[in-house]
Amino acid sequence: MLSGGYDDHAAAVTSTAAELHRAGIGHLLGFETEVPHRLGSGYVQRADLVMRAPASGVPVLLLEIDRRTEDAHELVHKLRRYWEWGRLLAPDADKHTVDLVRSRPNAIEDVGNEKRLWRRVYPPTGREGLVPLAFVFADTTKAKVDNTVQVLEEAGRRYWAPRRYDTLYREAITAKDYSQAVPVVFTTLEQLMEHGADAAVWRRLGRAGEQTLTAALDNPDGDVLFWNQEARADAEYKRRRAAEREARRPVCKRCGAKFTDERWEEITMHRTAWQAGDLSVCGPCHADDVAREEAAAEAARIQAATPPEPEHDHDQEPGKLQGLFRRRS
Repeated sequence: MLSGGYDDHAAAVTSTAAELHRAGIGHLLGFETEVPHRLGSGYVQRADLVMRAPASGVPVLLLEIDRRTEDAHELVHKLRRYWEWGRLLAPDADKHTVDLVRSRPNAIEDVGNEKRLWRRVYPPTGREGLVPLAFVFADTTKAKVDNTVQVLEEAGRRYWAPRRYDTLYREAITAKDYSQAVPVVFTTLEQLMEHGADAAVWRRLGRAGEQTLTAALDNPDGDVLFWNQEARADAEYKRRRAAEREARRPVCKRCGAKFTDERWEEITMHRTAWQAGDLSVCGPCHADDVAREEAAAEAARIQAATPPEPEHDHDQEPGKLQGLFRRRS
């Protein structure tokens, strides 16, 4: 239940929730205050406000309301603690996953969000990264906000900034990996009250310009862009490899035709090269060679199987011999 009567900070929290609700972002029952998030060390980081507004494209958003009563570096520490909480393993994780996380530093990055603690508390965000965090500054000046944001961007970079994708095509990939980052947006209560929480009054750490809340939380340079860029880079790599291979394809020294893939493999594979004949000729020319060899071998076989003709005394006439034999008888 949102109501007044609190101190100035509580009033700013209530006003922030009221402005979000007034803009149609979140139902009254979708807001909670002072929500605890217990770290592995036992420290409890309490969110000033937690909003659940799935119908508005924001399944969950943690909000910290700052009236500039805290040092900017304390906000960096809060960001770090939310980042650490987002990396905790779920208590019901299987033994294999537990052993993996214990095996080396940062092994949690190889564990999907569905096995992490925050997914037991909050629904999937529908975007890359951990649970998003918003800083709403109240009762302050633009200069103070700018100085605070500069500290958050510089000192808190490890926690909010995306990384480069680990890919074979680094030169072709401009997309960024947000999977281990806390999406951080910020605005002022005055902007919410003047323009509405659904207006372009939100800024994302690391970006210039103001956007609507959902646009600021979206990652147009994230995984969808990565998949598209990697697919194009992979296709280009395969095209280039195919062109390079085609340039190496042998040409028959007898007829000038290019070798087929089958003939090319035949002359290069150890198990077939010994019977491939003349390695400088293509498949059809090799077939002609084989046919000629087989024809010559068949002719030789036939000749070897044919008996020789009987020898005759060409000086003796056949009729005289017959007459001689008759006289002796």
